[in-house]
Amino acid sequence: MANRIVLNETSYHGSGAIENIVTEAQGRGFQKAFVCSDPDLIRFGVTGKVTDLLDKAGMAYEVYSEIKANPTIENVQHGVAAFQAAGADYIIAIGGGSSMDTAKAIGIIVRNPEFADVRSLEGTAPTKNPCVPIIAVPTTAGTAAEVTINYVITDVEKKRKFVCVDPHDIPVVAIIDPDMMASMPKGLTAATGMDALTHAIEGYITKAAWEMTDMFHLKAIEIISRSLRGAVDNTKEGREGMALGQYIAGQGFSNVGLGIVHSMAHALGAVYDTPHGVANAILLPTVMEYNADATGEKYRDIAKAMGVPGTESMSQEEYRKAAVDAVRQLSKDVGIPADLKDIVKEEDLPFLAESAFNDACAPGNPKEASIEDITALYKSLM
Repeated sequence: MANRIVLNETSYHGSGAIENIVTEAQGRGFQKAFVCSDPDLIRFGVTGKVTDLLDKAGMAYEVYSEIKANPTIENVQHGVAAFQAAGADYIIAIGGGSSMDTAKAIGIIVRNPEFADVRSLEGTAPTKNPCVPIIAVPTTAGTAAEVTINYVITDVEKKRKFVCVDPHDIPVVAIIDPDMMASMPKGLTAATGMDALTHAIEGYITKAAWEMTDMFHLKAIEIISRSLRGAVDNTKEGREGMALGQYIAGQGFSNVGLGIVHSMAHALGAVYDTPHGVANAILLPTVMEYNADATGEKYRDIAKAMGVPGTESMSQEEYRKAAVDAVRQLSKDVGIPADLKDIVKEEDLPFLAESAFNDACAPGNPKEASIEDITALYKSLM
């Protein structure tokens, strides 16, 4: 079986990278931008860093700010109508995963209107046309949505999130500028950073992992582990490291999938609106313990990439514990809660476990997990 790699065609990295937005838009003959960005980013002037460039260049645009932290079906449908009314021909998505996911869904439906109900996009929908061209400008260092073929939508009516996987949704240009991430508060920096680490670790141990994606994931683990504490303290080096590390993780996991950490986190986000990065961070060490006996020597590599000394002389039990302990310590150091006691209600466990079991990320887990297994994992954190 052939292994497939899908990456966005152009990306710019480093301080001042946003300056390339105008050049790219003009070079591609784009006429009017549909700027997707959430209200907070607009209020705090982050979105303005991009629209100021468009104003200076005399380029037309319309701002769409109906962005929710967990984009909903209705959110997307309103966005499709707004895009069509605006007469735009490309999208600039500015923000975290919410802005990017909303933009991807809008762009796909505009070019593939037979999926206007949104729900039919779940999984690997057979779309025929590439989405509206997207220039993606992340303001968080975590989701890597600017380089992935995935997006997640919330079905409020059914209290569930569903994952869409479609090579047609990948942005044509990614602008990874750490200056756009400097205004993130500590809590958001920590949560999105742990999301990125989860991408790298789950991607490294997933069933579909192979040599090329292993390369991305191990480097991402190394960069994120040495950068996240600094990013939370808002150091230049930390911000730059996380901007790069989360992107590299995205190059990997987008092509091989994830596991039940994400499945379980999606369920928490749908039921309790739990921030995705926080849910991942709480779940990751416990799920790593569960998965350990299905990972061969990979936890030795993870521990080494996270800076644990002496891994070569450790026994299997020792390096597996070292990897889990390193993740747990990093999560603690950046202020992530240690458990789900203040989040999960006992009566919701059956629904949560079933939702996680049926999530699109679950099949990639290195170890088969039943509904009973997932229930026990939730319970262990309560």
